[in-house]
Amino acid sequence: MFDGMTKNSKVKRAILSSSDVEEGVLPSKVTRLVLSNYRSYAQAEMVVQDEWLMVVLTGENGAGKTNILEAVSYFSPGRGMRHAALGDVCRVNSGLPWAVSADFLLGTEKEQIGTGLDPEAFRSEGMAHKRVVRIEGESESTTALAGRFAVSWLTPQMDRLFAEAPSSRRSFLDRMVLGLYPDHGRQVSAYERLMRERNKILQDHGVHADHSWVSVIERQMAEHATVIAVARLDFTGQLAGLIEATSTQDSAFPKALLALDGDLEGLLNEGITATDVEETYRCKLEASRGVDAGKGRTSFGPHKTDLIVTHAPKSMPATLCSTGEQKALLINLILANARLTKALTGKAPILLLDEVAAHLDEYRRASLFDALVELNGQCWLTGTDASMFEALKGRAAFFTVTPGKIRAVAEADKENNKNDTEKKGSAGS
Repeated sequence: MFDGMTKNSKVKRAILSSSDVEEGVLPSKVTRLVLSNYRSYAQAEMVVQDEWLMVVLTGENGAGKTNILEAVSYFSPGRGMRHAALGDVCRVNSGLPWAVSADFLLGTEKEQIGTGLDPEAFRSEGMAHKRVVRIEGESESTTALAGRFAVSWLTPQMDRLFAEAPSSRRSFLDRMVLGLYPDHGRQVSAYERLMRERNKILQDHGVHADHSWVSVIERQMAEHATVIAVARLDFTGQLAGLIEATSTQDSAFPKALLALDGDLEGLLNEGITATDVEETYRCKLEASRGVDAGKGRTSFGPHKTDLIVTHAPKSMPATLCSTGEQKALLINLILANARLTKALTGKAPILLLDEVAAHLDEYRRASLFDALVELNGQCWLTGTDASMFEALKGRAAFFTVTPGKIRAVAEADKENNKNDTEKKGSAGS
């Protein structure tokens, strides 16, 4: 295991001061969202006025609040914040593909983006489901979303991140890296595809596999693996530097120390050049064919890397911290990543925080709200108890969510008053 602060002079480091993350960045934000045949929604629309960066969704459990956050998460590459199969997102028994559309304000530029399940693939039994993206009416790949703005999220399912398998933390890390390196997702996908191909060849043919064929695959794997490792190490070093520069002793969210435990990252951290790391990994893959054929998997590489987090004030691994401490560390990482993305890309990220406020004491909840306001990026929050968001009145747009419906609070209050009047009139007659 080794520090995220690499000694490799070829890997850039940006140690940021507090002032670096505060000024001069215009946020990216959703101003209008439309859901069609999306989970619990047949058709729903919500409009967020330009003056609001904070968006608060309240409603009972099961009303559909998380579905809205998930819909916004699809405006970034990948499988959304639930990692759901595309077909599972369709409204039950609708017989129609799902779609979401949004009007974005990206700094001073307006843009309309839509995404959803490919109708042709949905209708065809023999065709795998796939997601389509349209930007200003033109078809694009999902990777085209990466360079426009970053989307980050925190859900209750992530509370056990530090107790789960390394793969969960690795996915969390790669999601953050994507905010600074839009091509990172493609690199990871390409590496994993090649790794599966190599595993299959070695399983089928063992040491008798065509040497030239496997060599080509291993060379490509090494190229992608090195790019992945450099990006991860660069990002982790910059995030660690920002946390170090901006942390205070009285912070509600404890300072986190970061390290990467991985094969290629270790070599880079020792000062070995990326070119030499690539060749070292290629040779190691070639030498391990027999072992990997027997195991049915690739024994080492960036697919084994783990993100190690330590509670700095206690010098305690996050895995040993209490549930509350782990939650606080996770919030610290989410906020730090948002600040870093904002500082280095000039694009404030969109944050999706699902039921986060409900599990914080009053001090930490107030500290979180203040941090989000200071971040000056759009943030979506959900909760069942509207009173938990009292501190955001006058600083946020509030919406009430009921099954299949999304209403601005002013509209919801008006309708509730109308219903109360009708009930009283009915009772009087």
